[in-house]
Amino acid sequence: MTMICTLCPRRCAALRDAASGAGFCRLPEEMRIARIAPHLWEEPPISGTRGTGAVFFSGCTLRCIFCQNAEISHRNAGRPFTPEQLADSLRRLTDMGMHTISFITATPYVPRILETLAIYRPPVPLVWNTSGYETVETLRMLDGAIDVYLPDLKHYSPRMGRLCAGAPDYFDAASAAIREMVRQTGTPVCDGDGIMRRGTLIRHLVLPGATGESIALLNWVKDSLPEGIPVSLMSQYIPCNDVAVPGLRRRVTKREYDRVTDAMLALDLPGFTQEEASADRDFVPVFNRDESFV
Repeated sequence: MTMICTLCPRRCAALRDAASGAGFCRLPEEMRIARIAPHLWEEPPISGTRGTGAVFFSGCTLRCIFCQNAEISHRNAGRPFTPEQLADSLRRLTDMGMHTISFITATPYVPRILETLAIYRPPVPLVWNTSGYETVETLRMLDGAIDVYLPDLKHYSPRMGRLCAGAPDYFDAASAAIREMVRQTGTPVCDGDGIMRRGTLIRHLVLPGATGESIALLNWVKDSLPEGIPVSLMSQYIPCNDVAVPGLRRRVTKREYDRVTDAMLALDLPGFTQEEASADRDFVPVFNRDESFV
């Protein structure tokens, strides 16, 4: 099977066949997956006490220069999976008692994921964990299939989008995408265990030296989205992937993170904050090993 791919905002219109791809992501049409396993470190409404069944797909449409998962996002480590094989893995995760199932950086494989869900749809909320760099058209393919959207909202200015991901249009694309996610799922609805059954939860990673960007994004959430959309404000940035930008070679200071947290509180935005200890390489999953797959 081959496709001319326009699934992400880069709209490469590149040929992707079963073995290779010529676009920005360099991915084949066939799914490649680097990890399928329980994951306990997402936000409480996603992981709960038993974890989310995390499916880490190979590749990325954004490829941030500092990505802690560069093994898969930049270098496409992973193994080929058919829809039937992924459906079997989803059954195993369901049998393990996962609160949710998370599809992580899965945008290049939307058609194949829909084929998978036609074979087996887990009886728990399905989470679309994404960089936020999506097109509205692709998200509409997922309308009714995805219960919970977990998008990043990374950069406000074209300069930062270009510097960090070669995507000066990042905010334009992500803001339109998040509006579509909210249209599909609305504000969060949780069950008696506090697990999101439906809704959108926005993540933002505070970067060193970029608190102004963070505060601008929080203001956009407040001004542009319905009341009640939560934000997970992350302090976990660590310089990874031999990042070459001098300002990004250090961790976020407590003062920087506190400044953004204070802005979030002043805006009365619901959500979550992180402890400083979350900025640790020990939280990076192991990818593409035998023990990485249930």
